[in-house]
Amino acid sequence: MPQPSTQVIAIGNAIVDVMAPCADALIEQLGLVRGGMTLVDTGRAHELYDAMGPAREISGGSAANTLAGLAALGSRCAFIGQVADDQLGEVFAHDIRAGGIRFDTAARAGDPPTARCLIFVTPDGQRTMNTYLGASQYLPPAALDEAAIADAEVLYLEGYLWDPEEPRAAMRRAIAAARGAGRKVAFTLSDAFVIARHGDDFRAMIAAGEIDILFANHIELAALTGLPDFRDGIDLLKAKVPVLVITRGEHGAVAATGGALYQVSAEPVERVVDTTGAGDLFAAGFLHGHVNGRSPEHCLRLGAICAAEVIAHYGARPEADLRVLADALG
Repeated sequence: MPQPSTQVIAIGNAIVDVMAPCADALIEQLGLVRGGMTLVDTGRAHELYDAMGPAREISGGSAANTLAGLAALGSRCAFIGQVADDQLGEVFAHDIRAGGIRFDTAARAGDPPTARCLIFVTPDGQRTMNTYLGASQYLPPAALDEAAIADAEVLYLEGYLWDPEEPRAAMRRAIAAARGAGRKVAFTLSDAFVIARHGDDFRAMIAAGEIDILFANHIELAALTGLPDFRDGIDLLKAKVPVLVITRGEHGAVAATGGALYQVSAEPVERVVDTTGAGDLFAAGFLHGHVNGRSPEHCLRLGAICAAEVIAHYGARPEADLRVLADALG
């Protein structure tokens, strides 16, 4: 097999995050699901934006955030995602390319506009996300660069994007292209609501051996397996997924691979400012270690370090030099 020119290629939502701090009372007043992610339509997006205080616009999207972390660590990355031919689409494209990530998907003309995620951050750092998918849900299979997918060591897929029909078909084709080229497929479950809608698909993919690396938090693991205890969930899946990675917030993370179980504690953080992107950056650290042949313990620890960096400031993209933090691991 030829050496891949790209280490990780990802397919995900191309979103610009609109973030603002808020009081706890506003979450209840607006009827939001605290700490969760809710899909919203155009009218609701306008309503929530009007209720926000002064906001910051930062390129986001779960898989794109993971690539931003990977690229900051030195991995060679590419992204496939749909933006509209509008101002936020230009912002997203500029930001991801400026991070050293290849992005060649053509912008889509006309409505709907580029996706945005309205994020309310309460004083404890918890983020409540409300996502308007806009153009991102119209990524067609024809937009895939199958040669680029076949030339990447790992194809990383974002569960959030499994919901709309066109991107779901695109990701199924991408899986076939990656597996046909002998590459690995990594999948992040993203949120329990995605599992509620598409859990049967995910369980079938796992049973068919189509996922080599699975990322989930303990809530998503329980939703996927139907088992409330995360240890039972791990026991159910560890023989079906070569690399199973479960994050547990302040309780650290666990990886099951090669018949062994590995665990790390969470990295200490002086003050949690905003938990947006914690899972995304954890995946970045873990995958960077994985594609560079590091041990499972090293991968977990690097994931924890990257997650700790991103929750110490607003936004889901790293601000500190992740390579310096990674170098401390040796």
